[in-house]
Amino acid sequence: MLKNVESARERWGGVNSIIDRWLQERQDMLVQYCELSGLDSESLHCGTKLQGLCQILVDYVSAGHFEVYGRLVKEAREFEDKDALKETQNLFDIIDATTEAVLDFNDKYQETDDLTTIGKDLSQLGEVLANRFEAEDRMIEVLHVAHKEQVA
Repeated sequence: MLKNVESARERWGGVNSIIDRWLQERQDMLVQYCELSGLDSESLHCGTKLQGLCQILVDYVSAGHFEVYGRLVKEAREFEDKDALKETQNLFDIIDATTEAVLDFNDKYQETDDLTTIGKDLSQLGEVLANRFEAEDRMIEVLHVAHKEQVA
């Protein structure tokens, strides 16, 4: 997953400072996720790594919804790219489902000290994030990269 993030940054890095910052936050989140996945439940009880992951997850999801996606859609509208906007609706459906799963994870682990299912939940979260990143990368490609030559 981390390799895919680096690949996305190489493909779209420098194109837009908001996307750059957001992709960096994605990478930071994945590093925290990987570090947390390697800990046992005792270590999680003693530290704040789980709360740190929850915070960066919410920040990342929020930045996507409130900063990045809107700008990408605006660009497609400016270029009257109806096909891209149509495909984006399907991508938003995927992203919305992953948002719910991320927020559910956050709510569960912000409110409880019960870590009996943390291993399973982290595994499911990893799958959710992989689906989300795939949809987001496609959205960037369809809504931004497709217009790169028109902007230049």
